[in-house]
Amino acid sequence: MPAELMRADRVVGTKQTLKALESGRAEVVYIAKDAETNVTNPVLERCKSLGIEIVYIDTMAELGRACGIDVGAAVACVLKK
Repeated sequence: MPAELMRADRVVGTKQTLKALESGRAEVVYIAKDAETNVTNPVLERCKSLGIEIVYIDTMAELGRACGIDVGAAVACVLKK
């Protein structure tokens, strides 16, 4: 489980991550490998165009736990300090 994600300021979810990317607040984006591509592709494409680091996590359940939530998460990001 990514320790940085557990202790950093973060947002969880596709919409919130896209907002953070657009506003320039995203530092690192985490994407669950088992998430549906139609959910993750917009984030993936935006990260590539902005040069934002992407870290892949094996499962949505693992990403959700790392974010401190009881459900799975497809996408999350660490915010710049």
